[in-house]
Amino acid sequence: EAQNGNKASYTFNDLIYKSDVMQGLIIKAKKAANSSSPILVYGETGTGKELLVQAIHNSNPLRKKKPFIAQNCAALPKTLLEGILFGTTEGSFTGAKDRKGLFELANGGTLFLDEINSMDIELQAKLLRALQDGVIRRIGGAKTVTVDVRVIASTNIRPAEAVKKKLMRQDLYYRLNVISLNIPPLRERKED
Repeated sequence: EAQNGNKASYTFNDLIYKSDVMQGLIIKAKKAANSSSPILVYGETGTGKELLVQAIHNSNPLRKKKPFIAQNCAALPKTLLEGILFGTTEGSFTGAKDRKGLFELANGGTLFLDEINSMDIELQAKLLRALQDGVIRRIGGAKTVTVDVRVIASTNIRPAEAVKKKLMRQDLYYRLNVISLNIPPLRERKED
């Protein structure tokens, strides 16, 4: 679920765990927080992916004062999601208004794309271009906008499996998987 407002409320202090596997994950996540590289988080539904992502955002000294925006990619049809991510230009389609997309709204901060494996493959290509160039273009717009956004994406199926099943573009996978964090389910860490 998207966080109300553009704020991340969780920090690493909010994550409760005892297991060695989680301690290792948190150490890796804290290191990752200090970079601006994309991150790919894998975890089954309910493992706390967004909590971890918010904690990463909140421990980056530069980004924590900037917006944190979460978007579930499975919640919306392709045409709507594209407009939400990249923005729209008045007149580009019936009823379209000049509206900033999430990339522009998250500028300087973090954009969390949950369940990226549910995103349409064509839209993934557009996302890849935005990640590579740091530039976006609103739907129907002519001018490009430069954005500084850290993208963190998550999948609820194994990323390699998502690529194999053609649910995720291989090039996008490599682009996002600079840092990969795997949250094990509770049944694999009984001590938690």
